[in-house]
Amino acid sequence: MVRSSVRVAFQGEMGSYSHEASEDYFGSEIAVNPCRTLPEVFRAVETGQVAFGVVAVENSYEGSINETYDLLATTTTKVCGELEVRVRHCLIAKPGTKQSEITTVYSHPQALAQCARYLRVHKLEAIPTYDTAGSVKLIKTMRSRRVAAIASRRAAQLNSMQIISEGIEDSDVNYTRFLVLGKKAVPRSGNDKTSIIFGVEHKPGSLYRALRALSSRGINLTKIESRPVKRKPWEYNFYVDFQGHMRDKACREALSDLRERSTFVKVLGSYASAVSH
Repeated sequence: MVRSSVRVAFQGEMGSYSHEASEDYFGSEIAVNPCRTLPEVFRAVETGQVAFGVVAVENSYEGSINETYDLLATTTTKVCGELEVRVRHCLIAKPGTKQSEITTVYSHPQALAQCARYLRVHKLEAIPTYDTAGSVKLIKTMRSRRVAAIASRRAAQLNSMQIISEGIEDSDVNYTRFLVLGKKAVPRSGNDKTSIIFGVEHKPGSLYRALRALSSRGINLTKIESRPVKRKPWEYNFYVDFQGHMRDKACREALSDLRERSTFVKVLGSYASAVSH
C-alpha cells in the first residue's frame, strides 16, 4: 500500500523495526514521525499530528506487548490495519570491532529476550534500552569497543556501523505483529479481522457466556488476551480478535448480543488481515 504524502508515527528511531513496518505498509515515500514512547505515537494520531501510527502489539516468540494493549483501552483512535514482519536481529558494533572484544550488548528488552540464547552462549551482558535502532545510536557515541547493539541491518547501515553477526534471534520464525492506528473506519476488504475489548461480571461462567455470542454464529477467534483492570484488583478486560468485518451480518449480530452479555464492549476496528512481510 503506497501513500506517498501521508505522515506516519512509530515508536523508535529511524531503522527500527517499527520504521520498517511503517514503510512496508505505506511505502517508502511517507513522511515519518519517530516517537520515543508508545504513548507518544497514540497521542500523535489522536491529536491529528499524523494521519497514522504503527505500533507493535505482539511477537511470535515473546508474546504480547502489554503496554500497547493497555493503551488501546483508552485511545480514541481506530485500528485500521495490521501487518506481520519477519524480525532478523543483528549484533552491531563500531567498524573494525572483533566479536571477541564485545562484553556488553544494548537493545530493547523484547530484542534482548528474543536473542537470549545467543547472549548466554557468548557470555554477553544485556542492558535494556528504549529502542533497537536507538541502541545503535547510543553505542556509536561511546568510546569503548567492548559494546554492541542488537538491531536491524538497516539500523546498522543508517549509522555506518558494522554487523558482527546476523540472524542471532533464538527462533527462525520470529515475527512481530504491528497494528496501524488511524482516525477513520475502513471498508471491507473481503478478508477482514475485527478487534474488540470487553468486560464481564466477576461471576462463574460470565466469560463463557460472552464468548458464546461469537461462537454460536460460527465466528472464528484468532486471539484472546486478558489485561488487568487498573482500578479493580483481580478483574480483567478481554481483548479479542476475530475473523470478519463489523459490518458483516453475523459480526453485527454477535456484537449486539455481546453487549447484552458484557459490562462494556469497545470495538477497536475492522481491517484487512495481515500478509506477512
